[in-house]
Amino acid sequence: MKKIYLDQASTASPKAPHVADAVYQYLSGIPVNVGRGGYQEAYSAEEIIYDTREQLCRLFHFSQPRNVIFTPNITTSLNILLKGLLRPGDHVLVSSMEHNAVMRPLTQLRAGGVRFDRIPCSRTGDPDLSSVKDMLRPETKAIVCLHASNVCGTILPIHALGQICREHHLCFILDTAQTAGILPIDMEDCCIDALAFTGHKGLRGPQGTGGFLIRDELISRITPLLSGGTGSISHTEEIPDFMPDRFEPGTPNIPGILGLHTALDDLEKQDMAKRFRYEMELTGYFLNGLRTLDPHGKHIRIIGHRHTDNRCAVVSIQTLSEDMAKIAFLLDSEYGIMTRVGLHCAPAAHRTLGTYPAGTIRFSFGPENTFDELDTALAALRELLPFPK
Repeated sequence: MKKIYLDQASTASPKAPHVADAVYQYLSGIPVNVGRGGYQEAYSAEEIIYDTREQLCRLFHFSQPRNVIFTPNITTSLNILLKGLLRPGDHVLVSSMEHNAVMRPLTQLRAGGVRFDRIPCSRTGDPDLSSVKDMLRPETKAIVCLHASNVCGTILPIHALGQICREHHLCFILDTAQTAGILPIDMEDCCIDALAFTGHKGLRGPQGTGGFLIRDELISRITPLLSGGTGSISHTEEIPDFMPDRFEPGTPNIPGILGLHTALDDLEKQDMAKRFRYEMELTGYFLNGLRTLDPHGKHIRIIGHRHTDNRCAVVSIQTLSEDMAKIAFLLDSEYGIMTRVGLHCAPAAHRTLGTYPAGTIRFSFGPENTFDELDTALAALRELLPFPK
């Protein structure tokens, strides 16, 4: 049975060309460390890592490579930013669509006196911007939000939120898990103070890679969450106060970063807008297929926007006449179609969308998916759900 991968929102598959080769060549050669060796191989690896920081600066329109920090994943990045920045008595705003990568750290911090409020969003996942200014308090320090929903694909208005932050002297922290490498993001134009990214989704690099980019003004306000050896100023037991060492203790994921470097090389050769248009063509085709399959919505409920405006290539549905876990299982076992079912680590989003606690079946598409694959998925739904035969 041919397998059809429609779970790109979890991780990109396949990875960008030559990513696996880059990881293999490093590990099968002389897998040197960086910052710890006084020989050419170590210097060469360090040069590639610095070049990767520059690639990320170009991608996000940022000008300070030393302020690009590598972490194991975007969740670690958000933990460093939130737990390092916020103090007892501080207040932050989040959207009601947030992933647990934001909400669990904030819930932990709430026990220590940090408070948060949720900007209300509609049943399509769009935030009510008119309510934001009224929700601000004297102790509000930041707005933290995702760029696009991992549940329904809705894109949030980050330019407008960034302008509110700039006007009220707030930090703007952005979670780009679903959009980095897919949508253009300009840190300067959107007034983003810290941008967290993952390497294994839209950037199409290896799992275990991620990080954040941070403006100078925010660095001294964030207490490092981790500390240890950095290979620099080894004569002192104090945490370095310079970047990137301040936030990068221990041996980094060098093979992962080299794989990410290769993926970013590939991304720079592509037309990102063209790739996104293709993903939206797939999304529109699938949405239209769902509406054609069930024009009266008796068996399938499409979650979020029913068309391609203001969304990325993530489509969630509820099967109203059949158990969703059963349908997802059968899609895989009988048709080879890989999806994700449940709450997608985003219970707040599901409450907003009216899909809690059952969750949804999520289909998500990437540049390697095809219209034939979507036809197979639609045909499978036709056979699995009780449509008139």
